[in-house]
Amino acid sequence: MISVTLKELEQQLLALSPDEKVQAIQLLAQSLSSSWQGIEKTPGVCGGEARIAKTRIPVWVLVEARHLGYSDADLLTSYPSITATDLANAWVYAEAHSDEIELAIKRNEVA
Repeated sequence: MISVTLKELEQQLLALSPDEKVQAIQLLAQSLSSSWQGIEKTPGVCGGEARIAKTRIPVWVLVEARHLGYSDADLLTSYPSITATDLANAWVYAEAHSDEIELAIKRNEVA
């Protein structure tokens, strides 16, 4: 894990492009509200794991596929019910909750 001071983070945030700043604001707002755009967690559905909204596709499955070398294009072909926006939401969620996702991957490797 990379540790930065608030001052260093401030400098990095100010250096972002306008589009990147919007994405950073959205990420921070989502993390405060515990509501992730396009991502759902429902007890009893996919074991309560984070998943693409209105599907049964867990975020950890997509992350593991990416680790195995699948591209976004490959994933969109394999899962025609999801969009590029769904994948972008999954990647943001996975990055913000990397410990949760890695734990889910490990739990499912054993299963």
